Amino acid sequence: MGTVVMGKIESGSTREGESLLVMPNKALVKVLAIFCDEDKVKRAGPGENVRIRLSGIEEEDILSGFVLSSVARPISAVTEFVAQLQILELLENAIFTAGYKAVLHIHSVVEECEIVELLQQIDPKTKKPMKKKLLFVKNGAVVVCRVQVSNLICIEKFTDFPQLGRFTLRTEGKTVAVGKVTDLSSSSS
Repeated sequence: MGTVVMGKIESGSTREGESLLVMPNKALVKVLAIFCDEDKVKRAGPGENVRIRLSGIEEEDILSGFVLSSVARPISAVTEFVAQLQILELLENAIFTAGYKAVLHIHSVVEECEIVELLQQIDPKTKKPMKKKLLFVKNGAVVVCRVQVSNLICIEKFTDFPQLGRFTLRTEGKTVAVGKVTDLSSSSS
């Protein structure tokens, strides 16, 4: 029978019989069938919403946010990354500093995260890094920081692949910041 997964093809294409990796758990799978809407197709490409029947993995081994990836060039899976954030509106009495916790929303991943280090603030007028030592930032600030999650997530640098490199940070149901991944940590696989 196989396990059926749903998603959108962001890049490349897939075809029946192809071997792929499910990331971040690195499970090798084979594509048994592809469905676009209700139609069975032999191949699907970028932008298409698909259901794909796979062999080699069980349903309980796949979570929302997992990515089907090429065996030759698998997507990065990290627990820490560097990002540029635009602080929109913090909750009242909240201070955006190292230790700030929020919920990260990136493609279909929803994961708790923590800001582990503020690296630099960007001057909104010149778009250049400011020299001052950074302890915290306020609403409207643009900041480069290191973000950490507890589980491996599949992401890409925004410059390499915008669809998998932009995200929001939310707290108590409110979007407090939008960001883009600028660098993947060395702990990536």
